[in-house]
Amino acid sequence: MSDNRKELRKSKIQARNSLSPEERERLSAIISEKIATSEVFKNAKTVLIYRATKGEVRLDALEKADEAAGKRLVYPLCISDSEMIALLPEDENAWKPGYFGIMEPVREKSVEIPPEGIDLVICPCTVFDENCGRMGMGAGFYDRYLDKCVNAHVVSVAFEVQKADSIPMEPWDKPMEMVFTDGGTYYKKHD
Repeated sequence: MSDNRKELRKSKIQARNSLSPEERERLSAIISEKIATSEVFKNAKTVLIYRATKGEVRLDALEKADEAAGKRLVYPLCISDSEMIALLPEDENAWKPGYFGIMEPVREKSVEIPPEGIDLVICPCTVFDENCGRMGMGAGFYDRYLDKCVNAHVVSVAFEVQKADSIPMEPWDKPMEMVFTDGGTYYKKHD
């Protein structure tokens, strides 16, 4: 990985982490509301979301939103150093700390959902740009998984402080269709 990408990721993680817990909660609620009222969310039946770790956008408000009623909310589970699957937890007891301390569904207490059965993927990110370029934590779990989500719209969420002028994209980086932030919604520009 280039030093430029490492430094960019590091600086935007620091910017994200500099938000107070109260501010992070407030801004996360704003972002969740934007997603809940978006057409892409309204039209989706099965949505891959995530449980936040550290300074990430928290999607708790989206999980509880009226607009989420009747949708299947599925969550990633890392099953190797390079692979993840999507699980539909049976109930609130189907969770445990997993990879990097992230709350993950327990495989034995969940139903595996095939990637082609997902309508919308909401990805966390460390850095984004206004053309919906995205960088994650660097392990590539989402980038590899997204190739299998052939029927899904793919969006990301971030705080406005995570925006960069541009991201030095690598061939494996998957651009998002949209990025929802506390400051607005960014759309992928087509060439």
